This record gives sequence, C-alpha cells and structure tokens, in this order.
Amino acid sequence: MSVERTRAIVLRRTNYGEADRILRMITPEGQRSVMAKGVRREKSKLAGAIELFGISDITINSGKGDLGILTSARLVQFYRHIMEDYDRLQFGYEVINLVSKASENIDEPEWYGVLSEVFMGLDVPTIPLQLTQTWFYIHYAELTGYELSLTNDVSGQPLDSTKTYMYDINDKGLRLSEQGDITADHIKLLRIIAQKPIKVVTQVGGVAEILPDCWLIARQHAAI
Repeated sequence: MSVERTRAIVLRRTNYGEADRILRMITPEGQRSVMAKGVRREKSKLAGAIELFGISDITINSGKGDLGILTSARLVQFYRHIMEDYDRLQFGYEVINLVSKASENIDEPEWYGVLSEVFMGLDVPTIPLQLTQTWFYIHYAELTGYELSLTNDVSGQPLDSTKTYMYDINDKGLRLSEQGDITADHIKLLRIIAQKPIKVVTQVGGVAEILPDCWLIARQHAAI
C-alpha cells in the first residue's frame, strides 16, 4: 500500500453513504480524489481539517483505482476573513470552481500555488479585491494556454511605451490605437502582476486609477 503525504486545498466535497465524503483536492503535485471515511460523524478527527478556504497537511493511502483513502488531515491555514465579505466569498467560490474544472484537463502543479495565492489576497481586507481578481485572471489565462502577450502587440510588433493601445477581444491581445486608453503604465502594472506575488504588487504605488482598466483587460482575456 502506497502512502502520500502532501498539502492540499479542497475543491469539491460530495457526501457519500451515511457518513463518508468524497473530496476532490488540489495539491502541489496536482489533483487528488480521496474518500474521507466517517468524516460526517460528530466526533470525526478529519472533519475540521478539510474546510473550504483552508490548506491542510494530509496523508493519503492508496485505494481502489484513482480514489485514495484520506487517513489523516491537519488544518495549517484557514482564511477565515474571506467568509466575512460577500464579494470576496463569491469570488473565492468562483475561483475554486474555475480551478476545479481547468485542472481536470490541465493537471498542473501550479494550480495549487495560484489558488493559495488568491486565498491570501482575498483574506487581507486591505488588498483591493480588483487586484486579486486581476492577478487570478492573468495567471488563469497563462495556465490554460492563453498567456497575454505583454511584449508584442497583435501584429507582432514590440510594444512601444510612447504609444497607446486597446484590447482586441477577437485577436486576444493589445492593438495599437491612437484612441486607445492603455498606456505604458497599464502595461507595466500588468507585467508586474504576471511576474510577482500579490503582496509585492500591492507595494507598487499610484495604481488606483489604472487598476480598473487592467482588471477589465485581464477578465476579457481570461474569457470569464
């Protein structure tokens, strides 16, 4: 019997039988599906360690087929402040659903890092929600194979810091436009978001005015 010890984030919980629950989880090694036996019983030691919006240390024993058996779980981080804000909570659910569906077809270890980073951003009230959303959209698009080019426009020309651009929905990229409202400042912020963790991005000053535009570009590009 093989044993795997790893960290995990719950993506989906499905009740099974009288007291069991099937869990779909994302780990640094990819998706895992496990059976948590007896977890719905009042005195279950597993129950409090497999919450949504949490990170847990878990142990999985091999089971039948791809369904492992969850034998131990310990909650190491719970992002409880997400639950205190309706908009952050709803976006948290949206991200979980998107990552759950995407990682079924693209089972990349990076999904774990993306999800844990988003949870952190949503949990800190001083981090603007739009910033966390923009960060997620940019990285979601990259992992699903549609990375936003921030070096060249849709015609293949290098982006010029003295020019203005618009986002082209059909060609999914930046197009040179004299009437465009995307400037070098927007592109710089998007590059930082694509390359750095959320807490680093929050240290960049003077982004309040351009963040809504960057949010719209990222959301359109991610096609969400």
